[in-house]
Amino acid sequence: MPELSVYEVLNRKRRSEALRPAEIEEFINRYTGGTIPDYQMSALLMAIAINGMTAEEMATLTQVMLRSGEQWHLRDRYDFIADKHSTGGVGDKVSLVLSPWVAACGIKIGMLSGRGLGHTGGTLDKLEAIPGFNARLTREQFDRCVADAGCVISTSTEGIAPADKKIYALRDVTGTVESLPLITASIMSKKLAMGASALILDVKTGSGAFMRKYEDSKALAKSLIAAAQGSGTRVEALITDMDRPLGIAAGNANEIAETLDALKGRGPKDVEEVTRAQAIRILVMSGRFDEASAETALSDALRSGRAYAQAEKWIAAQGGDASHLPQPRETIEVKAPRSGYITFIDTYQAGMFTVDLGAGRKKADDVIDYAAGVMFDRNTGDEVRAGETIARIQLGSAKRDREELRRRFLSFVQFGDAPPAARPLVHEHLRAF
Repeated sequence: MPELSVYEVLNRKRRSEALRPAEIEEFINRYTGGTIPDYQMSALLMAIAINGMTAEEMATLTQVMLRSGEQWHLRDRYDFIADKHSTGGVGDKVSLVLSPWVAACGIKIGMLSGRGLGHTGGTLDKLEAIPGFNARLTREQFDRCVADAGCVISTSTEGIAPADKKIYALRDVTGTVESLPLITASIMSKKLAMGASALILDVKTGSGAFMRKYEDSKALAKSLIAAAQGSGTRVEALITDMDRPLGIAAGNANEIAETLDALKGRGPKDVEEVTRAQAIRILVMSGRFDEASAETALSDALRSGRAYAQAEKWIAAQGGDASHLPQPRETIEVKAPRSGYITFIDTYQAGMFTVDLGAGRKKADDVIDYAAGVMFDRNTGDEVRAGETIARIQLGSAKRDREELRRRFLSFVQFGDAPPAARPLVHEHLRAF
């Protein structure tokens, strides 16, 4: 192949032409190596964001980004090991409940997860609310935790998909985050670099999701599945609802407490339903269960206490002790202003409200207040009476004006005389055929 002309590549992509695999590979490798400057990479990212990519281009981009760093080939080390990814939401503690639950059924699971940024909570931030919990594991520590506890959740290492890290930092400041091909390549380059036997994708939809419209969520799910074709990792997706907060707790320490309740069989029913749906798919993909036996095994793990015991073993294996979680300094109750039904909670605004309390980040270097958060005692569709407590705002170290917080909370909650149309918690199951 003749020497790559960056100018021609940019012009062709601007005209919505497809790039050849060799061109994509050389462009990304040269950018990662520092010989293509940020301004030219930015131009390519914007052209992709505007004009899209073909399935072949997207698959090539994903493969080039994953080959830019370490490849763990986990499925070569274990007879079966699962992985999971969520596109994020408010109160989304599914990964925390799922991991020890499937491990208690004899299925290994390992995840490299992320921190919160914007309105969505970060799995690692929640785990680091546990005193002593170590989320920064080496590959050796990762494998030891799988061996000792059957499950592990750790931060991504510097060696996994370094091209994605460099490109994502540029996307964040050039308005190219919300691009289907770029989202697909970013997620799947990291997940496929791990090389698990199977991957379950939890793609959210609704007002608190990254993709709010159902058709966009479905397009993302199908794109993620397609990117894994030929990788050796079996991928399935569930489109789940994020048009209301999931569970009661949104924050960090409060979500850990709710996770442990769920693993005792005493958690919110919506959390259990969404998690169970994903756990069933993992058990079935292992080849050791059909749907009926997976249901039975999961129910038995909850009822017998094995799921909770597995969580204790896992947390201890990563150095944590969940018996003394951070507690809020002050709790502010929010009352229903009228009788009727909660007809809608703007879940994006609910997430940003939680972030503003200190439970999340607006910038990557913001410090998390693990005790801060919200307890949604009533959720969309619930009947309420005037003066009834519908939420508890939990403050950590910060002092805030009580009435101002109550007013702001009520600004994103709508009430009516009749309940809203019910939405399913699990909308659709997708897989490759």
